[in-house]
Amino acid sequence: MTSAQIRHIATHLLTPLLMCLGMGLAYLGAFHQPAPNHLAIAVVGDSAQVKVLAQTLKDTGGNALDVITLPSRDAAITQLRNRDLAGAYVPDAQHPEALVAKAGSDTTAMAAEAVFGQIAAKQGAVMTTTDITTAASGDPTGQGIFFLLVALSIGSYGSVAAIGAAGAGMSMWAKGLIGLVTSLLVSLIGLALAGPVFHIVDHDNAAVWAMSWLYSAGILAVGIGAHTFLKRWTTLAMMVLFVMLNFTTSGGVYTPWLQNDFFGALHSFWNGAGFVEGARSLLYFDSASFGPRLTSLFVWFGAGLLVMIAAAVAEKRQAASAPRHAAVAEPVAEAEEEMEETVGV
Repeated sequence: MTSAQIRHIATHLLTPLLMCLGMGLAYLGAFHQPAPNHLAIAVVGDSAQVKVLAQTLKDTGGNALDVITLPSRDAAITQLRNRDLAGAYVPDAQHPEALVAKAGSDTTAMAAEAVFGQIAAKQGAVMTTTDITTAASGDPTGQGIFFLLVALSIGSYGSVAAIGAAGAGMSMWAKGLIGLVTSLLVSLIGLALAGPVFHIVDHDNAAVWAMSWLYSAGILAVGIGAHTFLKRWTTLAMMVLFVMLNFTTSGGVYTPWLQNDFFGALHSFWNGAGFVEGARSLLYFDSASFGPRLTSLFVWFGAGLLVMIAAAVAEKRQAASAPRHAAVAEPVAEAEEEMEETVGV
């Protein structure tokens, strides 16, 4: 084995090793120690005892809990439906009640229940839990939307490498059209699986399909455009953007109420969170907070179009300054190498 062969192998091993490092940092950093972080909860009532209880929770919880009081159970349900609360506690000497919205996040609901359960235990009362949402028949935990996100993401970013390999030498706009059709196919596969096959989505199918198409098209637009600049590093970049930082900040496993501030900040505008939280709002919360989430998907798609425009300009300049055979042969070789390194997660 020659030194040149060793260098060649080492170069190709660099990508999966960086993937290993990135996945470990992202997933373990986001999921290894979930704990309340400004968990928004409410105590229902306006008596002096309720105010004392709320203040005690604030004092003992610190940054872990954001506690408010609400005048009535209906007011608490309204805020839960608006997705402003993780849970609400309705005090009662014998049968206190915890109000949660499990379809918004089962793990967040469990965290709120744990806080309220400690209160009830100290009072020697038996607490009941009321879920104000009704999950789809095939998605009792409300996490099916997250796994739909995983399928859409892998289908989308994996297709970038295929288009880069098979479409080398094609114009940017031709590859963009192929990407648009591919995203349509990805969204239709996702809808079929989430709807009639597994019953994760049991209403508003057309709206969820449209969001899926927009989400997938955004990823493909970013990837197709970025390939011009990143070449064989495109797969790694796509995994960083749409797996490592995407799945961990989507709210599918833990919401920002159970994560550190870094992942919570990304959750506010990342495209995976836009899809997951937008779909949840549409399906379970009468479209509360749906608009901003849909807007984020359009912004990501628009950013992808801008990257494609920049790539088209760059390719035009390269074509004007290089022999035609060189301009085609080099991208083909690099795209085929990238295709071999594509990894599904």
